[in-house]
Amino acid sequence: MSPAPLSLPSSMKYVATSGPGAAEVLHVATGPLPMIGESDVLIKVEYAGVNRPDVAQRSGTYAPPPGASPIMGLEVSGKIAAVGAAVMQWRVGDAVCALTPGGGYAEFCTTPAAHCLPIPRGLAMLEAAGVPENFFTVWVNVFDTCNLEAGESFLVHGGSSGIGLTAIQLAKAFGATVFTTVGNEEKLAFCKNIGADHVFNYKTQEWANEIFAITQKKGVNVILDMVGGSYIEKNLRSLALEGRYCFIAFLEGGKAEVDFRPLMMKRQTITGSTLRARPDAQKSAIAVSLREKVWPLLEAKKVKPVIHKTFLLKEVVDAHQLMESSVHIGKIMLKVC
Repeated sequence: MSPAPLSLPSSMKYVATSGPGAAEVLHVATGPLPMIGESDVLIKVEYAGVNRPDVAQRSGTYAPPPGASPIMGLEVSGKIAAVGAAVMQWRVGDAVCALTPGGGYAEFCTTPAAHCLPIPRGLAMLEAAGVPENFFTVWVNVFDTCNLEAGESFLVHGGSSGIGLTAIQLAKAFGATVFTTVGNEEKLAFCKNIGADHVFNYKTQEWANEIFAITQKKGVNVILDMVGGSYIEKNLRSLALEGRYCFIAFLEGGKAEVDFRPLMMKRQTITGSTLRARPDAQKSAIAVSLREKVWPLLEAKKVKPVIHKTFLLKEVVDAHQLMESSVHIGKIMLKVC
C-alpha cells in the first residue's frame, strides 16, 4: 500500500508569464496543485534551477512538449509529498532531487518517479537542485552518445556555465584531457581551477588555432557545442580523426557555411539532441547511470555543482536577467519554499 500523502494545501504559488517576452513578463501567481499520475511523485519543492531552456520558453521560442506542465523549471530538490499508485521506490517524506518535464518554478511539482534521485550524501538541498538538468544533459551527450573515453581529448564551449562546469569535471574525472572556451580572465581562472587543462579566452585568443597547435594538428576527439553559428566551422576544423561533435544549443544560431569534405575524409560524426523531449524511459535510463557512475563522485567531492547565486521565487525576474547577462559562473537557483 502506498503511504498516505501529507496534508496538502488547496493551492500553490508558482511563476507565471503574461505572455512571451522579456524577463519582466514573469510574476508569481496562485493556482491549483498539479495532478499526479500513477507512476509520478509530487514533490514539495525547496529549490529549483534556472536554465537556458527556461529563458527560451519564456521568450516563446521553446514550447513545452505535449503533456508537460506549462510552468517553467526543469530541475528541483525537495521532499516527496505524495506518490502515484504504481510507485514503489519512493515514500512520502523522502528527500530527492529530480529532473522534471516542467513545473519546477512552483511550490509543488510532479515528475515521473524514475526521474528522481536521492540527495547525494554531503550535498545540501540547494546544491542537489543544481545537479539534474546539467548532469543528465552532459552524461547522455558526452558519454552515452559521443562515447568519450579515458585518454581522449574533449572540448566544451561556455566552460563557466552550469553545463560547461559539469562537463569539465566529469570529463576530467573519467580521464579525458579537457579544453574549454570562456569570455573573460576570471572565468578562465575558475575553469582551470576546477580541472580544465586548457582554457581559452575567445575574446583575445584564436582558440581553434591554439587547439591545433597543442594537439600537434590532431584535433580533439569529442566536442560539446552550445554556441553554433561561427563556431561550427572552427569546431569541425578542431575535430580529430573519427571525432564526434554534438550540438545541444545554438546561442549564436544554427546556420553556417561549412565545407563538409573533411568530415568524410576524417570519418567524423555530427549529432545533436535536446533532453526535455526524450521519452521517459530514456531519462530513466540516464538516472540509473548517474546513480551508479556519478553519484559516487559527487559523494566523494570529486565533482560538484557550482552555485553562483540564489534568488527568492518573487525575484525570478532578476534571476532570468542574470542568466541572460552571461556574467555568472555556475548555476542560478530559486529558493521556492
